[in-house]
Amino acid sequence: MDTIIRHALVEDIGKGDITTQLTIPKDKRIEAEVVVKEDCIICGLKVAERVFDISDKGIDFKLLVKEGQAVKKGKSVIKLSGLAGSILTAERVALNLMSMLSGIATKTREYVKEIEPYKVKITDTRKTIPGLRELQKYAVRIGGGHNHRMGLDEMVLIKDNHIKVTEGYTKLPSIPKGFKIEIETQNIEEFKHALKFKPNVIMLDNMDLKQIKQAVQIRNSTEFTSHHLPTKLEASGGIDITNVKQIAASGVDMISIGELTHSFASTDICLEIL
Repeated sequence: MDTIIRHALVEDIGKGDITTQLTIPKDKRIEAEVVVKEDCIICGLKVAERVFDISDKGIDFKLLVKEGQAVKKGKSVIKLSGLAGSILTAERVALNLMSMLSGIATKTREYVKEIEPYKVKITDTRKTIPGLRELQKYAVRIGGGHNHRMGLDEMVLIKDNHIKVTEGYTKLPSIPKGFKIEIETQNIEEFKHALKFKPNVIMLDNMDLKQIKQAVQIRNSTEFTSHHLPTKLEASGGIDITNVKQIAASGVDMISIGELTHSFASTDICLEIL
């Protein structure tokens, strides 16, 4: 978090906040509040606190709500007091990060509520803004979602391009102890082939609802040894808020949605001087 914040501050401030230096007396103290301009799931409060702390440890920072709380338009979420110059200079970085994280948490909560009656996990993907993955995936968790894999070193996921390069597969690679394995499939024929290897997860990539239901039925009817847990199924691709409930009702275990971290709308949040 500190690395991201320090880089953002250097990016925004450069050699100095010229306007603030020329217009604001150095010893001028103010009080201010951070206010949300639309209903949202608030996220990034501690990130904002760290931004102001790195900028000026003398800024007094008080939380008025809890992380992950649903807040209404017009709600004050943070109260600040300290040197005007320090608060104004750090303002944009703090708001940018909070706006992004609250937008992701809000979007995630929307999906989670939509599939509430079903025991399905909403998960994110690796489709994140470069350099901001850990923060973005944190916001998904705050919204009630789950993280898929943080990076390529976390699990074995054999995707379509791996299969194309190797011209198919008749056996799986030797998997290091402690790693899970997932196989991507794009039709029922590929799914049946993947199921024979009893991986931890099979991804149903861009399959329609009929195919997804068929895959669930095949998985549920397959005989597994007592030493093997049933393979979990992950629906992915072509899923949005209009059809996610139907997908959840099909019996899959996970639904991965790239939109959570690549097509979210940042929450409108501002800083108001009292």
